[in-house]
Amino acid sequence: MKSASLPALRVTPEFRAEAESVLEEGETLSSLLEEAVLAEIQLRRSRREFIERGLSSRDRARETGVYYSAEDVLERLDERLKLHEDRA
Repeated sequence: MKSASLPALRVTPEFRAEAESVLEEGETLSSLLEEAVLAEIQLRRSRREFIERGLSSRDRARETGVYYSAEDVLERLDERLKLHEDRA
């Protein structure tokens, strides 16, 4: 597959200097930007999926009339965390 370019990013000299000041050994501005864009893509996908699951859950609760209290949900989450910790 052919590679493609992202649009050029115009920044102030100060912003570029700040970005360059945090580069790790062997890292380039291009690789930093690529990593940042990939991280933002994953964050936005996760956020979208989270919202979709929440809306789906809301719709299911409205259809069935079955709702759970915050205390019940937190208690179940605590149980799951404890099981996970016990396995680790």
